[in-house]
Amino acid sequence: MRSILFVLIFMTTSVVGFSQGKNISSTNKKVSFTLLNRTMKDIPLKIPGYMNPNLSPMSNSGVTVSVGQKVYFRFKGKKRLLFVADESLEGKKLIVNKLISERKKEILKE
Repeated sequence: MRSILFVLIFMTTSVVGFSQGKNISSTNKKVSFTLLNRTMKDIPLKIPGYMNPNLSPMSNSGVTVSVGQKVYFRFKGKKRLLFVADESLEGKKLIVNKLISERKKEILKE
């Protein structure tokens, strides 16, 4: 009986640990915000351990992620950091196409 209980506890802990393993955040604090696409093209994003949203043209997508979560986009065939979620994003509406445009300019200056 003890061994079965130990195995169940171990498996539960392992699954929880695995599901949180890709979470880059060192805190469990969550932040909610809205991603807006104001263009007529899809915008693919990558949020490791969360989802890979494809923002449809002229769309709004609400997300809730852990503080510290990184959000990426692709530029010139490479995954590039768009932003890191922090508490200042709570309740904000982020115009993703503008953020990407600004980030591309920064990357080209590097």
